[in-house]
Amino acid sequence: MSSTPGFYPDNVNLTNCDKEPIHIIGKAQAHGVILACNKDTLEITQCSKNAGRILGIETGDLLGKPLSILLPANELDRLYAGQEEKILMPELPFNDQTFLVIAHISNESIVLDIEPAGDNLSPVQFQEQLSKILNELNAAQTIDQINSRAVDLIKYLYGYDRVMLYRFDEEWNGEVVAEVKEEHLESWLGLHYPATDIPKPSRELFLKQGVRIIQDVNYTPSPLEPQLSPINEEPLDLSRSELRGVSPIHIEYLKNMKVGASLTAAIVLNGKLWGLIACHHYESRFINYHQRQSVKLLTQVYTNRLAMISSETYKKRSLEAREIREAIIYSLKTGNIAEALNTGTPGLIGVLESTGAAFYYNGQLSLTGTTPSPEETEELIKSFISKQENVYQTRNLVSQYAPAENFKEKASGVLSVEIGEEQGNYLLWFRKESAQTVDWGGKPQKSQKIEEGVSVLHPRKSFEKWTQKVSGIALPWKDYEIDAAIAFRDSLTHVILEQQQEEIKKLNERLQVVNKELEAFSYSVSHDLRAPLRGIRGFANILKEDYAGNLDEEGNRAIEIIIESATEMNSLIDDLLLYAKLGEEPVPQTPVDINKILTSLLSSFNLKDDYPNTTVHIEENLPEVYGNKRLITQLFSNLLNNALKYSGKKERPLVEIGTQKGPTGDTVFFIKDNGIGFDLKFREKIFKVFTRLSGKEYPGTGIGLAIARKVVLKHGGSLWVESSPGEGANFFFTLSNKN
Repeated sequence: MSSTPGFYPDNVNLTNCDKEPIHIIGKAQAHGVILACNKDTLEITQCSKNAGRILGIETGDLLGKPLSILLPANELDRLYAGQEEKILMPELPFNDQTFLVIAHISNESIVLDIEPAGDNLSPVQFQEQLSKILNELNAAQTIDQINSRAVDLIKYLYGYDRVMLYRFDEEWNGEVVAEVKEEHLESWLGLHYPATDIPKPSRELFLKQGVRIIQDVNYTPSPLEPQLSPINEEPLDLSRSELRGVSPIHIEYLKNMKVGASLTAAIVLNGKLWGLIACHHYESRFINYHQRQSVKLLTQVYTNRLAMISSETYKKRSLEAREIREAIIYSLKTGNIAEALNTGTPGLIGVLESTGAAFYYNGQLSLTGTTPSPEETEELIKSFISKQENVYQTRNLVSQYAPAENFKEKASGVLSVEIGEEQGNYLLWFRKESAQTVDWGGKPQKSQKIEEGVSVLHPRKSFEKWTQKVSGIALPWKDYEIDAAIAFRDSLTHVILEQQQEEIKKLNERLQVVNKELEAFSYSVSHDLRAPLRGIRGFANILKEDYAGNLDEEGNRAIEIIIESATEMNSLIDDLLLYAKLGEEPVPQTPVDINKILTSLLSSFNLKDDYPNTTVHIEENLPEVYGNKRLITQLFSNLLNNALKYSGKKERPLVEIGTQKGPTGDTVFFIKDNGIGFDLKFREKIFKVFTRLSGKEYPGTGIGLAIARKVVLKHGGSLWVESSPGEGANFFFTLSNKN
């Protein structure tokens, strides 16, 4: 596409039509004059070169002149006030003819389209026309009816030889869904046309302009003078100009169709270009601005009625889908979800008009109806997971997922929704390939010519019906079906969560029973073991006190071992009982003074006698926490006891107790020692019951740290350790400091 910078390209063809800047084409159609002026000074800055022929005033005599030589400046007040995008000025006489002037703002310019006024309807005729439009279109009950009535009205009111209603699909191909024509013309009803017939720039302009005429396909375009606006040295944006010149590609296209003139009206539904009303005449034909405005009104009435009918259809289908959904969801609440979805009535297939379905949850796949194989389905689901597809739908899976070629007969159409709160769980519906033929308005391929040694694509020359067999395509998914799938996903997710909550409730109830049984068992074991222990320890003490003199040294040592073992066994039973009871111990939200707890503990540990060389540093005014005072006391007791015990054999034993700020600003307690330490690979193992890393020279039951962690967890905190062999151990934990 060669061009001078800032200008419309010199050569435009189908190779580059999707990038054609039609809005800066810089030319006017032959039946009117485009004039631009500076919106601040109202000085005329640009004018099409046909001004002399049409207005009797040469372009050169207009440029640089004030707009007031043509019309009063106050006529533009409504435009400046922003009340209207376009305004219609009073009729003006030029060259023995009456003209309409339509003005709009384009960036720094005011663009004026000056075109023949044409014949106007009388007020009575206009009222009759308006009534006919409203009555005919509002009486339609179906989309087919309103389509047919719209084209009939256009032909009746404006007299074009052929009037078609053209609907776009999701790929911007079009289909003629309604048509009225002169009898001698061949029908194009039902024919399809490729997206290149109406490329993207044209579709975007239809959204802005609404209604557009080409008065004579064989016209000679009239360039603007100068081509670049003197205001900004850029081409004039003619997006909303009534007289904007026509793309040479489109002119070639219409000439190949033998069309002489055209009228096109955009059908915009929910902000999107839904389709077009396309009118062809086989000789030149002009309808004036007033008539085009009535076409716009007709199109708006049509669109409103179309939206209403579509909404009624959507509502009806949605209610049907809702009834099915509620029936399925009700059946799911009483049984296995996967089984109910696949074997129930109506089942998963019944949710949408599908030929197969799949339910994939927690790595388990269940299929129903006509589907790809389990392996093929799982691979397809993996592709959704990798792309993080939450909602996905296609009628042509092969075009987006190459392996679908192997099962396109079973599943050319797919609609999937992700379910549950965890990623990777899906519901899928499949539709079989719908064997179909498509009738095209001419073979949808471009003709090729060699121009200046380069192969250039041009619009096709033949528009005779060309039939194509299509494979790998399913019927499309409707909006109400996609919404129904999403609604079913939400309902199913709710059921899954309810079942999970019920399972958790049952597990909790079972856990409570087990805890009570464990507590009863612990008490029973405690009682049953303590009785013989008391006997063993009692008789051992009698032997020691009354018969020590009768025993040799080895005998007395054996008695000491019996007494020590019984004492150790009793401590172990106490710790086991405390660990078992922790599950049922309440955690009242009462304030606990850590300073008082530590003062009491240090007194009970008898540091002066048992740890005479140990220095204990305690931070002043430790913060208050909330919880169970007895359990928190046990926590500090176990950790402090360990710190004293494992650092006691150091030359200068040191224990530190204090707080620091955590990464989120919370208070972290610590108890540090400079004792024997341990390898950090055991940092989790030491919190398990009966785990001890040291030898018998350090007494203990192996349950103290397990109890400590359980107390911390019960208070909603966490407990962790940092250590290295020979460097001591630093225990950190958090506790709630809020009520």
